[in-house]
Amino acid sequence: MTATALLSCAGRPVGRYTYLPDTAGRPYLHPVTTLGGTPVTEERPADHLHHLGASVAVPDVAGRNFWGGRTFVRGRGPTELDNHGVQRHLGWKLCDPDGFVQELSWEAEGGELLREHRTVATAALSGTAWALDLSFSLTNPGSTDLSIGSPATNGRPGAGYGGFFWRAPKEAAPPAVFSASAAGEEAVHGRAADWVALCGDGWSLVFAGATDETRRDPWFVRTAEYPGVGSSLAAAERLPVPAGATLVRRIVTVVADGRLDRAGAAALVRRAVTA
Repeated sequence: MTATALLSCAGRPVGRYTYLPDTAGRPYLHPVTTLGGTPVTEERPADHLHHLGASVAVPDVAGRNFWGGRTFVRGRGPTELDNHGVQRHLGWKLCDPDGFVQELSWEAEGGELLREHRTVATAALSGTAWALDLSFSLTNPGSTDLSIGSPATNGRPGAGYGGFFWRAPKEAAPPAVFSASAAGEEAVHGRAADWVALCGDGWSLVFAGATDETRRDPWFVRTAEYPGVGSSLAAAERLPVPAGATLVRRIVTVVADGRLDRAGAAALVRRAVTA
């Protein structure tokens, strides 16, 4: 079953949400644009064909790959494995132009590992900025405990990606990245911060963790190799999800025309998180 939702904000189209189970394995947002129409996501870029705009992607759920591409195996490195899972669309609880509520089943090898409740909403912040509010609740519906991992927990230092992830467009020059207290990929990557800004040619994205748990997740940041920002569910240690337990994360992303400075990013984040 395919599924599509079109998002708008302040009367303007700002995003397309697509689920194509036979080709993507997970739903994702692309294209996402600023209010002025500038694209701020990239789909299937040549450097990483499994990067799909903005999505929730995890490379290791009990050994199954819900990220795409190769799996990092301790002692072997990136390895092609037949271990890929799919986030199956179960249905909409709500689907309006300014947001939706979706139920998903994370399945691999014919069984369900996680059940997800996902909420996405848009909110206008100014004439040049809007916010994408995405939250996801992952429940282990089985009788067996499981855990979430990453290449970092499997032996690749610094590669703690997995969770919310946003692939931005690759431009001639790498984007600037900064938080409230640091600047540059090396200074921001792998550290927790209330928000992280990524600024390219005529656009800015500001990512904010909007719950206590999300704020404790370190940020995964890339600018030199490719432009992308995500939250890390398992940055250094595997994240347990006991039988019957639920984990919740919420990321609010400011999408703005122009290049924000630190003060401008902080001001928009404050408005976005309380909008």
